[in-house]
Amino acid sequence: MRAVEFQEYGGPDVLKAVETGTPEPGPGQVSIEVAYAGVNFADLKARAEGYRVPSLPYVPGLEVSGRVRAVGTGVDGLSAGQEVTALTRGGGYAEVAVAEAAAVFPLPDGIGLRTAATLPTVLPTAYALVHTVGRLQPGETLLVQGAAGGIGTAVGQFARAAGAGAVHGVVSSAEKAAYARRHGYDEVFVGDFAAAVRAATGGRGVDLALDPVGGETLNASLASLAPFGRLVSFGNASGAAPWAVGQADLAGTGLTVSGFSVLSLAATAPAALRALAGKAFAAVADRTVSLPVTAEFPLERAAEAHRLMGSRSSTGKLLLRVSAG
Repeated sequence: MRAVEFQEYGGPDVLKAVETGTPEPGPGQVSIEVAYAGVNFADLKARAEGYRVPSLPYVPGLEVSGRVRAVGTGVDGLSAGQEVTALTRGGGYAEVAVAEAAAVFPLPDGIGLRTAATLPTVLPTAYALVHTVGRLQPGETLLVQGAAGGIGTAVGQFARAAGAGAVHGVVSSAEKAAYARRHGYDEVFVGDFAAAVRAATGGRGVDLALDPVGGETLNASLASLAPFGRLVSFGNASGAAPWAVGQADLAGTGLTVSGFSVLSLAATAPAALRALAGKAFAAVADRTVSLPVTAEFPLERAAEAHRLMGSRSSTGKLLLRVSAG
């Protein structure tokens, strides 16, 4: 089968199209004939620095859509030919991928395979950040780093549907700011944001801040919280040392800091992931939330998709087209 893999860590050029063996599902697993694969920042971190890579060579790709090819022993409710979307543990940049059955989801009515490839990581993450972990209440204010990315795009819409009082975003360019304003954001700040957030909230700060960056950005997000505010860390794109927050940082105004990773949730609490995904996917099916595909590449051009995402100029969702027939 065709796949894209890397045999060493480095820039996008280490991604190579290869012919390799077709994987078979083990007990509790499902193999999927891939139509589309989503491109995520975690794929770039895997390629560049070995993030969640067990060994080399490695086929990246955490989310796919397609049709069930085969099911392993102990799998119920899924059958060959069924259209599904899935969260994998790697291997998505290929004609056939294997996923744990608990992370394979039949497509909701009205959702095609192309849209389905945008769902497995981004939508459950965005839903959890707003509702399950962030616990946003009507009238509260929100600050989102990376507001024009896939997760940021969905978060803005989820927050607006939840009755947020104001949704503020942070991006890296004026073009991204314009995009974010079209997807649920009231005000969008380019670059430094701490002073602008205080000004926009009359000095109060925001009730909820969502941070995938870490490092100094996380510290500035924490400093942007209103009394009793919450911060959710869901990534470390900066590569900074893991954050550490103590009682002295939080007690003065009753702040809360928490973390979230959809990949960790899939590994440790798959039933919770299924419940979360069901709620998130329903919001797409009823058109509460949409996630635009802003660029699509053939599988063999995965390196171009990585270059685009790595340039920090992309918005929305990037896909690889594997076999859409």
